[in-house]
Amino acid sequence: MTPATQASENPRKRLLLLATLVFIAIGIAYAVWWFLFAARYESTDDAYVHGNLVQVTSQIPGTIVAIDAEDTQHIEQGASLLTLDPSDTRIALEQAKAALAQTVRRTQTLFVQNDALAAEVAMREADIEQAQAALDKAQSDLQRRSALGGSGGVSGEELLHARIAVKSAQAGIAQARAAYAASKAKLETNRALTRGSTVATHPDVLHAADQVRNAWLAEARTRIVAPVDGMVAQRTAQLGQHILPGTPLMTIVPLEQLWVEANFKENQIHEMKPGQRATITSDLYGGAVTYHGTVVGVSAGSGGAFSLLPAQNASGNWIKVIQRIPVRIRLDPEELRAHPLRVGLSMQVEVDLSAPEAGAAPAEPAPQRTSAYAHDGQQVDALIQSIIQENLGS
Repeated sequence: MTPATQASENPRKRLLLLATLVFIAIGIAYAVWWFLFAARYESTDDAYVHGNLVQVTSQIPGTIVAIDAEDTQHIEQGASLLTLDPSDTRIALEQAKAALAQTVRRTQTLFVQNDALAAEVAMREADIEQAQAALDKAQSDLQRRSALGGSGGVSGEELLHARIAVKSAQAGIAQARAAYAASKAKLETNRALTRGSTVATHPDVLHAADQVRNAWLAEARTRIVAPVDGMVAQRTAQLGQHILPGTPLMTIVPLEQLWVEANFKENQIHEMKPGQRATITSDLYGGAVTYHGTVVGVSAGSGGAFSLLPAQNASGNWIKVIQRIPVRIRLDPEELRAHPLRVGLSMQVEVDLSAPEAGAAPAEPAPQRTSAYAHDGQQVDALIQSIIQENLGS
């Protein structure tokens, strides 16, 4: 090998050696970066904004006569959304009020009859005493005539009349006792119907009062209100439409109660646990806005397990597909209020797999409640009391 050839090969060897050393250094740096930093994070772009989709339905059948809310409109809990025709419910309420008034009067008659029946029983007792006196007199007369009959002082016809008088008196006392028993039974039955109650607390009156409450509640439900604060979406209700209970009319989305559902691969979640921190960006705002969330929990199954038609891999044509597990991430309410999101938006999520800080675990979600369907019962109770008082009489 000539000196010129050796001189040309030496720089080439040095360049190859230098390139090898550079790649080795890059690999070592990447390995250090991975073990010290990147291994502590898992990320995915298969994440979307989720929220409660509160469906508005009617509790009674009816025809829509007014619509007070439109799509994209923000409404507050208790605000009027729809109004149904109140004609039928108003008539039903008037009928229930009339039935209550009639029941009060009929029940009051039962209480008044107690005194009348007690007087009738006392009169029947007097009739028994009177019939007993008549029997005693007839028997005495028969004894006297029977004693005189042996000496011929009384005719046979007169003695026969005395015997007939005794039988008639016996029939009279039997009849008086039967009338007393009938009056006594009627009094006991009437007392049983009113025992332990007043007119206002009688079971028939209470039942009629409940019918008034049902009719009053049905009329109140002709005004359909918002169960929660939020934005109106998917309004399908139309004027003049006849609806049945449970018919979907519109949806309300509480935009202040959104969360992110990130679908991580099954080999990414073995170290995920509630309380870990997450950094989130959205396609809506790009990298200009960063949300800071907290892992709430990992789903009990993959998305395929809860799908309408789960995959069936019992056939011979099986190809393994890595599954994704939904992870729920709670957003910071202040950040969400400053930069609102919408349900269904795409998000990029990165979770810090470090152990959660003390006290960082998310609190248990508060039970969801609504008072929009609560009605003040004092108004209908006052109505019922006025009907009872008006029909009690003196």
